[in-house]
Amino acid sequence: MSDRYGDFVQSSIGKKVAKNLGLPLPVELDRFESGQRLVRGSVLIGRAKGDDQSLSQAVVNILSKLHAEVSSNADDSIKGLLDEAGVQAKTATNDDSKFKVLIFDASNVANTDDLKQVYEFFHKVARRVQLSGRVIVLGRPPEDLDDIEAALSQRALEGFVRSVGKEFKRGITAQLIYVAKGAEQNLDSTLRFFTSARSAYVSGQVIRIQAGSHVEVDWTQPLKGKSMLVTGASRGIGEAIAKVLAREGAYVIGLDVEAQKDDLEKLMDELKGTPLLVDITSDDAGATIAEAAKSIGGLDAVIHNAGITRDKTLANMDEQKWDLVININLASIAKINRYLFDNKVLNDDARIVCVSSISGIAGNMGQTNYATSKAGVIGLVTATAKQLETTDQGMTINAVAPGFIETQMTEAIPFAIREAGRRMNSLSQGGLPIDVAETIAWLASPASGGLNGNIVRVCGQSLLGA
Repeated sequence: MSDRYGDFVQSSIGKKVAKNLGLPLPVELDRFESGQRLVRGSVLIGRAKGDDQSLSQAVVNILSKLHAEVSSNADDSIKGLLDEAGVQAKTATNDDSKFKVLIFDASNVANTDDLKQVYEFFHKVARRVQLSGRVIVLGRPPEDLDDIEAALSQRALEGFVRSVGKEFKRGITAQLIYVAKGAEQNLDSTLRFFTSARSAYVSGQVIRIQAGSHVEVDWTQPLKGKSMLVTGASRGIGEAIAKVLAREGAYVIGLDVEAQKDDLEKLMDELKGTPLLVDITSDDAGATIAEAAKSIGGLDAVIHNAGITRDKTLANMDEQKWDLVININLASIAKINRYLFDNKVLNDDARIVCVSSISGIAGNMGQTNYATSKAGVIGLVTATAKQLETTDQGMTINAVAPGFIETQMTEAIPFAIREAGRRMNSLSQGGLPIDVAETIAWLASPASGGLNGNIVRVCGQSLLGA
C-alpha cells in the first residue's frame, strides 16, 4: 500500500514543507537485503566501570565474528577486551565521525551515581548516529537482583532507552536487552538481529534473555534443515513470514483455509514447501498438522499467524462476530498447541511464535473481540513459557505484537484513522509485513534458546499501550 505522505516528505520540497509546518518527517528505513553486510557502518561500544566483564566479553566476541568496524572511547576499559579478541578497534574522537550502532554494557550499573555513565556515553554522540541507526543498552534483569539500589538502577534503563527511541528520530531505533547472569552465550542471535536492518520497525523494546539451550548455527542460513509451520500463510503477513523462513533455509508448511487454496499452492510451489488446507478451528486440525509433520520428521517451529477481525462496538457486536474472532485468534492456538505437545509432534529445541497485536496491549475502540483474543495470546505465551522452563527439551514460546502494518486490512481503514496509525509512533510511518517476518525468523531460530516468554512489539514504538 502506498504511503503518499511518506513519499512526499522524501523529496526536497516535501521535506521543507513538513519541517516548516512541524509535521512528521519519516525517513526511508534501511531493511535487510541478502548479500549485504549485517552491520552496515561503524559500531561504537562502551561499558560501565565494574568487575563483571562477562557481558562485554560476549558482545566483543560477537562483533569479532561479524567483522564489524568497531570504535571505543580512549578511557573505556572495554579496549582491553577488544584487544584480547583481536578486534582492531579505532579510538573514538570528538570529530564529526558518524556511527551506525551504539552499544553500551550497563550491567555494572549498581546505583544512581553509576547511571551517570550511561548519560556520559550517549550524550557525547547523540547527534552522531546515522540514519536508521541502532542504539542498544545491555543490562541485568532487575527481578534477578536482591540489592535494591542495583535493581532500581537497572530498571531505570527502561525509561532511558524508551526516551532515546522517541528523541533520536531519523529512523533510529533503541532497545534494552536484559541478559541473566550465565546466559551470555545466548546473546548472539539477539545482538545480530538488533544491530542489523532486520529490526527496522522494532524500537523501544525490552528483551529478556535467560539461560536456555545453546545451539550453534550457520549464520548464512540459520534455519537450514528446520521444518516450520506457518498458519494463515497464503497472503499478507503470513506470506512474508513463509518467504523469510524459506530464505533463511527452513522447509515451510504453509497452512490456510480452502478459500485461499490457489494463493497458498502458488506460494508453496515458489518456496518448494508444502501447502496444507486446514480450518484451524476444526476438531481434527491438530491431527492433520501432526500427520503432515510426520513425513518430515516433526516440526522445529510453529508460527501461529492466522487471525481475523470482525470490528463493531460492543453494543453493536453480534454473538457470531465475538465467537468467530475468539475461536480463530485464540482458542485454536491453545487447542493446537495442546495436541502438538501431547502427541510429541514438536522436536527438541522447537520454537513456537504467536502473533498478538498492540490492540491486545492497549485495547482499541470497536475491537473488544479482537483485543480480547490478542491479549489472550499474550497470556497463553506467558503461561506456556513457564511450563516449558520445567522441561529439558529446550523448547521456547514467544510472541510478536504488530502495530500499524501496511496490509490489505489496514488499507480498508478510513483515511484519517489510517494516517493517525501511521504517524503515532517514533518512526512516523507504518511497518511492512517483512518487518514482522524478520522478527519472527529471529525468535524461531534454533540459536534463540535464551528467549522464552518475550512479547516483542513490531510497531515503530507506537504511542499506544505500554
